[in-house]
Amino acid sequence: MNTQELSEYLEFLEIEKGLAENTLEAYRRDLSSFFDFCGETGIDKIQRSQINSYIRNLHENHFSPTSIMRKIASLRGFFKWACINNITKTNPALTLEQPKVPQKLPKVMTIEEVNSLLNQNLSKLQRVIVELLYGCGLRVSELVNLKINDYDLNGKYLECTGKGSKDRIVPLGKKAIKAIKDFLPERDYNMQKYNIQSKFLLINEHGKHVTRQEVYTFIHDQGKRLHKSISPHTLRHTFATHLLENGADLRVVQELLGHSNVSTTQLYTHISKKRLKEVYFAINRS
Repeated sequence: MNTQELSEYLEFLEIEKGLAENTLEAYRRDLSSFFDFCGETGIDKIQRSQINSYIRNLHENHFSPTSIMRKIASLRGFFKWACINNITKTNPALTLEQPKVPQKLPKVMTIEEVNSLLNQNLSKLQRVIVELLYGCGLRVSELVNLKINDYDLNGKYLECTGKGSKDRIVPLGKKAIKAIKDFLPERDYNMQKYNIQSKFLLINEHGKHVTRQEVYTFIHDQGKRLHKSISPHTLRHTFATHLLENGADLRVVQELLGHSNVSTTQLYTHISKKRLKEVYFAINRS
């Protein structure tokens, strides 16, 4: 296994590209899987035929098109880097094509379902989690990494760091501000109780920094009450969809979500039928 080259490549992605820890781990798994498949073959000896065999093996083992697409992207990125750094003279992944992945529409919640969730007997911490996921459209990683100085309640905004270490500013609504204000005394009490100091906003009743898994479990359990399978990302999808349905500009939603390309945000227009109909009839009336 080509462990040295893999470590150097991951270091390059972390330092030069600023990729997040979870993304780096995904690259590590994908590339380690490929190198294990190739056995003792050195990087400079890997041929296109081995890559083709590896991809065929993924299909035979029923990997999803999305997983295969990600693994191919990992290989293309790695061998491009390897060529630039003279680790290999030829790029066996140069003309490797990405498989076509059927576009799946993201699951979203209705306004009634969101209200039902918010009307549950939530703790102050839980209410902050819901308000920031739905009211600000944060990713779960952005949520749990929020620090105590990342928001301005008077200025009514927060700053978060998204994919690729890109910072963005998101407005804070009245309900989100109230949820944070209500939670802060409880946060301070729990830190004093356990004699700890933390830079993170989300501290649980045990004085611990809230983890991604805790947020996933909480949201999943709330979904059971609604008889609906939901995740933290469902609330982010819902945030974007509800904005578009109520007339928000696509470019504004792109900025709020932290999408680098508007084509990613355009996916939400497929599920915002109400808004599309309004635009259509408005144009035809003029």
